[in-house]
Amino acid sequence: MRKLLLCGFMICLSYMILVGCSNQNTGSSSDVQEDESNVESSEETLNIEIMTGLFSEVPDMDNEFFSELQEKTDTELDMIWVPDAEYNTRFDLVLASGDIPEVIWQLDFTKPTLLQSIEQGAFWDLAPFLGDFSEFPNLANNVTPGIWDFVTENEQIWGIPRSRSLIDSGIKFRKDWLEEYDIPIPETLEDYKEALSIIVENDPSGQGTIGVAEGVTSSLLMAFGATTPTYNEEGGMIKDILTPQYIDLIEWLNGLYEEGLIATEFSGLNGFQQQDMLRSGRLASYTYSIYRDFSWTEDIQKVQPEGELMTLPPLEGPAGYTAQLATGSSGAYYISKKVPEDKVRRILQYFEQTASEEMTDFAYYGIEGVHHEIENDMKVLTELGREQVDTTALQPFTPGYVKWGKVHYPGASKEENEAKEEEVAGYEELGKQNPFNWLHSSTWVDVWPNYQSEFDSKVTQAIVGEISIEDFRSYVEELRNDEQIKQAFLEFAESYEPHKDRELILD
Repeated sequence: MRKLLLCGFMICLSYMILVGCSNQNTGSSSDVQEDESNVESSEETLNIEIMTGLFSEVPDMDNEFFSELQEKTDTELDMIWVPDAEYNTRFDLVLASGDIPEVIWQLDFTKPTLLQSIEQGAFWDLAPFLGDFSEFPNLANNVTPGIWDFVTENEQIWGIPRSRSLIDSGIKFRKDWLEEYDIPIPETLEDYKEALSIIVENDPSGQGTIGVAEGVTSSLLMAFGATTPTYNEEGGMIKDILTPQYIDLIEWLNGLYEEGLIATEFSGLNGFQQQDMLRSGRLASYTYSIYRDFSWTEDIQKVQPEGELMTLPPLEGPAGYTAQLATGSSGAYYISKKVPEDKVRRILQYFEQTASEEMTDFAYYGIEGVHHEIENDMKVLTELGREQVDTTALQPFTPGYVKWGKVHYPGASKEENEAKEEEVAGYEELGKQNPFNWLHSSTWVDVWPNYQSEFDSKVTQAIVGEISIEDFRSYVEELRNDEQIKQAFLEFAESYEPHKDRELILD
């Protein structure tokens, strides 16, 4: 009986629900169409979870810039901002956890943990989605030439590369201090060392002036020839950090350290700490993107009104110049395999849109009349533009290629930006790329993590004199003769072969 009563109650309840639903759906056909339209509209807005680097304060996603970006692209961006200095550690932890955001950024195409995750199937192969790129003309034609090579392996495409200018990083120097001590602009690395010595000795900051706060930099690798293809007896291409030229660089840095020209705590400083030393007026030289000369000069002048940064011309070293050209990319975005196929297509269309000329211009300058004004045919950032349009704001984009994108500063005048072009003109003539920024060896990915920590420690010990250069040389030679590492050299040589005649067109 109880079962019969319960059954009767359920039948009545079901009838009431059906009647209610019927009554709710008896509106006009236009109402029904409007409801369907609302459903379609809500489906059109794309929510994307993106983990990327943070290079300033955490931005307000409701500010004028990000509101416009999301309106233009009909998206809701769920940004996971990770401070630049902590990014690689957080990236590795996320990959290890397996809980990967829908879209994740990585600057280094050859990062072992990234490549291992790709091999383990953590990310989508985008080749079937992109096809012949006929549906993605901006990603095909507006990006840095050759940039897709860096994310392509065996006809599989693992990421969406982010275009940046090829002329990017340069050695900065305090121009006012060069002038104060009547020091000619350095032309060689030895000139550079002499200039640092004079400035550190005279301590113009009054704070215990430091020459540099870095150890090995990409510019120095170029000048010592460590990035020049170097082969062993078996025909393997020796990794840049294991070449004899790299040992010469470490010996040179040891000389700087012994003369007190490198910060004693350099190995423990992260990028933010080094930059703070520069911006607070204590550091003579630092290697970073050229356009920062403008904003960091403004910071220095808050404590030292005469302070001014310049980017030195390419300095001649023992086997090259300090003129490294970037890959023309600020890394790539990778789409987690947990994302459904239909959403992968929509995410790719979002990045296709951000690669357009219109959106690239917006990425660098924001909204006219809000973030920039036109002065002498030049876009100049307003105060709000300088606050909202920066490197962090550029992160959700895969922008198109802009030759002077890392040289021009939107907050500077046309004349100032043109002067900066002349200042770094030598990079067009002398600049070269480091092929190890994109070459791949699966053996290296598997083997090198076993040596990475010890190697980094040995480099620091050699620079500060805790071990002799000869001991360091013997250590590197031992690594070079390891059978697995020699196998990696052969794989690097094979990976380099299709690119050995690569020509860069900067325009």
